[in-house]
Amino acid sequence: MHPSRAIRGHRSELLAGRRIVLGISGSIAAIETPRVARELIRHGAEVIVVMSREATRLVTPEAIGFATGRPPIVELTGEVEHVSLLGPGAGRADLLLLAPATANTISKIAQGIDDTPVTSFASVALGGGVPVLVAPAMHADMARNPAVKENLERLRSWGVGIVAPTAAEGEEKLAGPEEIAAAVLHRLARGPLAGRPVVVIGGAAREAIDAVRSITNESSGATALALATLAHYRGADVELWAGALELPVPPWIPVRRWRSVADLLTLARQRRGELARAAAVIVPAALSDYTLPPRSGKISSRDEPRLTLTLERTPKVLEEIRRRAPAPTRLVGFKLLAGAGSVTLETEARALLESSGADWMIGNDRAVMGSPQTQVLILTRRGDRRWLRGPKEEVAGKILDDLSRELAEIPAAGPPDTPARARSGSGRPRRRRPSHRRRAPRSS
Repeated sequence: MHPSRAIRGHRSELLAGRRIVLGISGSIAAIETPRVARELIRHGAEVIVVMSREATRLVTPEAIGFATGRPPIVELTGEVEHVSLLGPGAGRADLLLLAPATANTISKIAQGIDDTPVTSFASVALGGGVPVLVAPAMHADMARNPAVKENLERLRSWGVGIVAPTAAEGEEKLAGPEEIAAAVLHRLARGPLAGRPVVVIGGAAREAIDAVRSITNESSGATALALATLAHYRGADVELWAGALELPVPPWIPVRRWRSVADLLTLARQRRGELARAAAVIVPAALSDYTLPPRSGKISSRDEPRLTLTLERTPKVLEEIRRRAPAPTRLVGFKLLAGAGSVTLETEARALLESSGADWMIGNDRAVMGSPQTQVLILTRRGDRRWLRGPKEEVAGKILDDLSRELAEIPAAGPPDTPARARSGSGRPRRRRPSHRRRAPRSS
């Protein structure tokens, strides 16, 4: 068995049965493309590579053959590979991914110039309506060239998705393999979540004691991040409302920050329209039940060797979210207990389900916090009751699968592939969030 088959579907089966043509042009970032191909394979895709002559000088066809399990296309022959793979008929690929896309290749495609195997594939894809994603990589000055910028915008106006590069060290570096795979997954997603807005509220609340101290709940944010990431993979237009997190947010997930329960409620009021339009609002956040009036400055431990804090109950966030997000929005709450048995957990979760007006309540225990494994009890207003156990990411996926089946009964506000989604349809929502570009791939 070829090594590429051994990794197929290791991350997910969301691309199982999907054929991706990966076009590689002559940027030094081409050395990263074996990693890109294998990340797509890990989600179940079949990857077929086409290379320009310049690309073969940077990454060998043998390396690509090892990465994908099949030799790349390096020239067009009487087999008319560009038509066979992207033209009409059986065996047509699902998407053309150009990664890396040089300034030269981007400009040729935008101007209808067809003089390499890669541009020939692009011509057929654009003419035949095959989805196209472009992941640019070039020097920063080239990216600022007005002609290159105009050509990139022309491609975007045609519905081509752009996987934005990372600006670092004077370069516009190729997005990482995970980000490119996320763009492919999002663009090809099918099902009830595709194109529908989803809000995930996660992380821990911090209630200020003074200017530098706070009281908080224990939470890594892992469940919220898994839910947001996997909902994006399934095509949802996800936004993460994040309190304190111990884990980095993937760069393709847009984030709105909050700190305290009061901050979150203010955000909910400001974004009430977004909440009302959401297909689902999922709230695995560790919310404080108590707060206190903060003091200005820093409390001196010399002046106050003993400090008494008087805590007050915070408002109930789920009830406020329900008011802002009425049916048919599905509201999913979480109930955390510590050391409780399954009977008590179910009783408490069911009581919160009723009092909050949520559609789902997911109960879990403190014992799984900080662990990669989890077990949760799902209760729904429809009367469903089931336990899910396993790795947090796997459980998050099952929650979304079950939620999707319920959402399938609710008409979407609009078709999944609206022009707006196609224009930003790289799987990377349009936003200004440079602070979330935490890391740059090694190539330029």
